[in-house]
Amino acid sequence: MKSRKGFTLVELLIVVLILGALAAIAIPRIIGGATSAKKNACLTNIDLINSQIELYYANSDAWPSALSDVTGSTDYFPDGPPACPFGTAYTMDSTTHRVKASEHNH
Repeated sequence: MKSRKGFTLVELLIVVLILGALAAIAIPRIIGGATSAKKNACLTNIDLINSQIELYYANSDAWPSALSDVTGSTDYFPDGPPACPFGTAYTMDSTTHRVKASEHNH
């Protein structure tokens, strides 16, 4: 009898099923990790902007009338203001003079 080399169709199907199961587990975790990293970067940016708002108050003895008073100044952001990794704009509450994560929806 002649000996055949290679894989059978059943063996190939089992390998494809295993790879599919691994991909189904790994891909959502990778995507979730990227979203989590963006959220953390956004929260860090908000903390930085709020710190600069405090510095603005300490320097001028008045709260900024608009967020652009702080973010548009090279005194507070020499390399430019931080940008949201999700592509949305930061807004400042005119009463509390704070940028908040809850207002930013992440």
